[in-house]
Amino acid sequence: MKAEVPEDVTGGDDRLALDRDAMRELGYRTVDMLVEHVLDASAPPLRRATPAEMRARLSGPPPSGPVPFDELLRRLTDDVLPFMSRGDHPRFFAFVPFAGTWPAALGDFIAGACNVYAGSWMESAGPTQLELEVLEWFREWVGLPEGTGGTLLGGGSAANMTALACARETLAGAMNDRLVAYVSDQAHSSLARGGRILGFRPDQIRVLPSGSDNRLEPDVLRRAIEADLRAGLTPFFVSASGGATNTGVVDPLPELAEVCRAYQLWFHVDAAYGGFAVLTDRGRSALAGIELADSLTLDPHKWLYQPYECGCLLVRDAALLRRAFEMTPDYLLDARPVDAEVNFADLGIQLTRTSRALKVWLSVCAFGLDAFRATIDGCLDLTEQARRRIDESPSLELAAPPSLSVLCFRRRFDCDEDEEDRRNAGLVAALDRSGLGLVSSTRVERRYVLRMCILGHATGWDDVEQVLSFLEQAEVEPAAAAEPYERHPDVGRSWLAGTDSGIADLSRLPIFQSLGPDELARVANAAEVETAEAGETIVAQWDRSKDFYVVLAGAVQILLEGRHVRGLGPGEFFGELAALDWGGGFGYPRLATVVASSSARLLRVPAELLNELVRTNGGVEQAIQHAARERLRAGTS
Repeated sequence: MKAEVPEDVTGGDDRLALDRDAMRELGYRTVDMLVEHVLDASAPPLRRATPAEMRARLSGPPPSGPVPFDELLRRLTDDVLPFMSRGDHPRFFAFVPFAGTWPAALGDFIAGACNVYAGSWMESAGPTQLELEVLEWFREWVGLPEGTGGTLLGGGSAANMTALACARETLAGAMNDRLVAYVSDQAHSSLARGGRILGFRPDQIRVLPSGSDNRLEPDVLRRAIEADLRAGLTPFFVSASGGATNTGVVDPLPELAEVCRAYQLWFHVDAAYGGFAVLTDRGRSALAGIELADSLTLDPHKWLYQPYECGCLLVRDAALLRRAFEMTPDYLLDARPVDAEVNFADLGIQLTRTSRALKVWLSVCAFGLDAFRATIDGCLDLTEQARRRIDESPSLELAAPPSLSVLCFRRRFDCDEDEEDRRNAGLVAALDRSGLGLVSSTRVERRYVLRMCILGHATGWDDVEQVLSFLEQAEVEPAAAAEPYERHPDVGRSWLAGTDSGIADLSRLPIFQSLGPDELARVANAAEVETAEAGETIVAQWDRSKDFYVVLAGAVQILLEGRHVRGLGPGEFFGELAALDWGGGFGYPRLATVVASSSARLLRVPAELLNELVRTNGGVEQAIQHAARERLRAGTS
C-alpha cells in the first residue's frame, strides 16, 4: 500500500490535517527510511556534489497538488540525504564530529510534532521545567555555584555572542568606543563574528598570541590590559578556551581567572568542544578552573552526542542574563513571569524558541549518565593510543601535543616545508576521495597540519588505525614546486637605494617580486613612503594600528618588552601579524615595538591591500606565512 496524503482525510475543511491512520502510516514509513539511512554501513563519511548536479536533481516549482509520500521519501533517499557528511560515521574525524543518538533524535521528533514553544512559562511550564533540570545537571557537572542560570540555544556561536552581550550590558551598558575584549589566536572565530554583530570594531577585539604550547599566557594578557588602560581604554571581557577547536588545548583557566579578578574583567570560558569531558576524571583534571568562569559555553551537540542544534550558555549570576535581555512589550504582558517562573525568551535573543531540552533529557535518561561518561573516556583512550601510534611511525609526526581528543600531526616527506605542506593537503584530499574516512586540516605555527578529532561513539581502534595507515602509506602526487623566495636579492641602484619610486623599482622588493603589473600598480597607488629619524618609534607594542611596512633604506630594530630581538634592513618587512586578518577584520595588536636604528625610509602599505595580496598571490602568501611563522615563535611582529 502506498503512503500518501489524501486530499480529504478529515471530512472537514482543514486541508492540512491528517487522520490517525494516515499519521501513523506516514510516521512508520519515515522511521523505516531513517533506520535504513542511519544504519547504512556502506555510506562514506562524506559524499560531495557540485551545485549543477544538485540543481539537476532538485530544481523545480512546488507541486500544486499532493505527491505520494513514498515518492517524497524516495526523493530524499536518492537525491538529498546521500549528499551530506555523516558525523556519526566511525571514521569521521574531521572538524568536530557530530554523532547523535536515536533517543535524542526522537526527542527532536517529539518537540517538532508537538510544536513546542519554549519561550514562556505560561505557554510551556513542562518544557521550561525540563530545561531548568537539564541546565542544573550541566551546572553541577562543571562545578558552577548555585544561583547560576543559563539557556539552551542553537550552538556555541550563539552562546559566545550572548555571553559577550551579557558582559557588556553588565559592566558597561550601551556600546562605546573605549571597550576592549581579549581572545587568544586559538579562540573560535564566532567570538569575532559575535563582536562584529554587536557593534565592536576590529580593534576592540584584541587577538593575543598564544605561547609555544598554544595556550594564552596570563602575563601576555596582563601586559595587554595594562597597555590599554594606559591608553585610556576600558578592558572588560576575556574569553579563554576550554578545549580549543584548533588543537584541543585548554588555557590555564585558574591563572587567567586570577588576572580577570585583579582587573575586574568578565571571565568567559568557551568550552563548546571540550566542556563535557568534565564527566571523566581526566577531563575534569584538564579543565580545572572551569568553575571560575563568569559565563561558560557548552555544546551538547558535540561531546554529549545530541543532534543539531543544541548549544548552552551558563552564567554565574542568573539575574545578569535576564537583566541583559528582558523586554516586555504590551503584547507580551499576559506572559510575564511571576514568583519563581522563568521565561527563557527573556534570557537571550530568541523570542520564538523550541525545546532543545527534550532530546537531552530523553537520551541521558534512556542510556544513563554512565554510558556517556564511558564513551567520553573511550575517546580519550583512543586519542592516547593514536598518539603512541604516531610517535612510533617512521613517517608521521605530531605538530602539537594532543589535548583532549584532538591530534594535530603531519606526514614527513623529503622536501622543503612548503612542498611538505602541499603534500599533506594532498593526503587530506586523497582520504576524502577514498571514502575510507575523513580528517580536516588546520595550521599550527603557520604550518599546514592534519587534524584528527576522535569523538564518535561508534569509533573503535580499528577505525583509527585504518585512517592513520592510509595517511602513512598513501601515494601523493608531488605538488608543483613553489617559486623560490629570495630574501636579499641584488637590487642595485633602485628604490631601496633612494632613487625615485616607480613600479619597476617596486617589483625589486623581495616581498613584491611575484606581483603582476596590475597588482604592482595597486600597491604603488595605495602605499606611501615615510621617513623615521634614528631613535624614533615607528610602531609601539600593543598599539592598534594595522599597516604593513617594508624597509626601503636604513635600519630598524625590533624590541620586545624593551629587549632588542632583531634588526631589519632594506628589503625586509614588519607589521605582518598586526595587518593579517584573523577573521572579519579582527587581528593581532602590535606584538612588538619597532624603532628606527638609523635614519630610515619606509613603505607603508594599508592592511586591507596586504590581505588582498595574501589571498590572491601565492608568492606574497608564502613570504608572509614564512615570516609570521618565524616571528610568532619568537613572540614578535
